[in-house]
Amino acid sequence: MKLEFHHINFVSDNVDRMHDFYTRLLGLDDIPQDNFPRTEAKGTTGYDGKIRFATEGAMQMHLAERQLDVAFRNGQVINPVDRGHIAFRTDDLAGFLEHLDREGIPYSDYGTTFAKEWHQVFFQDPEGNVIEVHQQVTDDSSA
Repeated sequence: MKLEFHHINFVSDNVDRMHDFYTRLLGLDDIPQDNFPRTEAKGTTGYDGKIRFATEGAMQMHLAERQLDVAFRNGQVINPVDRGHIAFRTDDLAGFLEHLDREGIPYSDYGTTFAKEWHQVFFQDPEGNVIEVHQQVTDDSSA
């Protein structure tokens, strides 16, 4: 099971101000929002907050609107857009979840609630920092 660092997520009440800071002041490149197909929030499920993206070329920054009730609305425990999180991509999410289960680490499995192309799981380190591990999912109907 391979893990690679993928992105850091910062949350804000003013996503555009944060995006401007990282792109204008620090010179990061904007990543078009079209590169991240989102799952539509419906009723009381999902996440409809504003998100912007930036990169220095290798690592991504996801700048998301803070929503304190996301976990509650989605029947989960861990809220990835309360304080933000770091994220890793894996090539074997099922194997990674078995690993978390063996270690007794509780997690919130959001599936594709936030992103159409990523199956996302969130858990916490011993200090309460939120960590995401996701696997890219493909649409087998186009095969």
